[in-house]
Amino acid sequence: MALPHDSNETSYLLPPNNEDWDRQAIPDFVYRQKDLMAEGIQWPRNAPGILEALPQSPFDAALCSAWKQRVELGLFRYRLRELQTQILPGAVGFVAQLNVERGVQRRRPQIIKSVRQAFDPEQFNFNKIQPGEVLFRLHREPDLPGTLLQEDILVVINVSPLEWGHVLLVPEPARGLPQRLLPGALRAGIEAVLLSLHPGFRVGFNSLGGLASVNHLHLHGYYLAHRLPVEQAPSKPLDPGGHLHLLQGLPAPGFLFYTRGPGLDLESLICRVCRATDYLTDHEIAHNLFVTRGAPPGKTSPSSALTGVRVILWARKSCFGIKDGEAFNVALCELAGHLPVKTSQDFSSLTEAAAVALIQDCRLPPSQAEESAAHHGHLDIYFHGCLLTYLSLKRRIKKELIMIFLKVS
Repeated sequence: MALPHDSNETSYLLPPNNEDWDRQAIPDFVYRQKDLMAEGIQWPRNAPGILEALPQSPFDAALCSAWKQRVELGLFRYRLRELQTQILPGAVGFVAQLNVERGVQRRRPQIIKSVRQAFDPEQFNFNKIQPGEVLFRLHREPDLPGTLLQEDILVVINVSPLEWGHVLLVPEPARGLPQRLLPGALRAGIEAVLLSLHPGFRVGFNSLGGLASVNHLHLHGYYLAHRLPVEQAPSKPLDPGGHLHLLQGLPAPGFLFYTRGPGLDLESLICRVCRATDYLTDHEIAHNLFVTRGAPPGKTSPSSALTGVRVILWARKSCFGIKDGEAFNVALCELAGHLPVKTSQDFSSLTEAAAVALIQDCRLPPSQAEESAAHHGHLDIYFHGCLLTYLSLKRRIKKELIMIFLKVS
């Protein structure tokens, strides 16, 4: 992907002398609700992979200019060039990209043994990064009565990038929060998507056991100049009120939440999602989450407007560590349909069937679902109209989880 237009914004750039980086205060990117753009974002009709002509928001300009400067300064583990990309033939529409250097040079994952593992200050964490790796601080100013004060979020380069503009959103790193999703972090991730005019800026979260490599709370954000299957995938409602849907048509079905933009609807969605991720964490169930602009539930036409934000949550089998022999590792972007492939051989031979098999191998094992259901069978509450086919979860735990999703309306 070509980097979007350069920005004339200079306040997010590092001073020329690296000896001054330690002394430079982290700049704030301050925004208000009026800066969150919920509608009117579209993929170019004729050339969706060419985004140079798209307008930039102030957020895009700040991120892209600062990120590009860090590339020129050599702060990444490798210099990311335009990645060889192909759309795998088949019904899903996987976007496969060859990213050999990430597979070879990324930091080895920490030793993780539990989805609920505590933060360990002796392990690598985001308090130990170089000063130049921080781009800016996201700061939301409350501008409506009753609006919660948004905690500050550091926007940090991912030194082993998946794509152009790959950053990490890190809430107040000095607090030493473990990799467990919190409402403030999710709100910042969704609002980052709404701050961008780029239809391919996405945000995601990997839990421990869901391929998070650092046990320090963070979300990923990056630009990808391609549509992904999750933007338009069909779904079925799981409740009469339409708050929760089951995303279908993908190798791993997921829970789909949708919001048209900021306001009470977004706050309700954040509460429901975080209650669900708390449930999954408490029961040692790994999970991945993906935030993207997309069509409302039930709208599947490729030409449908990206009129809101889709948040997809997948429960999955725990995987601690990297599987070096696989073409790709299954985490947030792979479940969404973006496949960063490690070797040229795998990239040239990868088929949709092989990709589907790798993703489906990460489904939650029945034994874990049965154990959790046995401990919580007293909450076996009938819920009309629920689809009880999600992953391999047993009926009782599915109903319990769905009730948790819907508790906050």
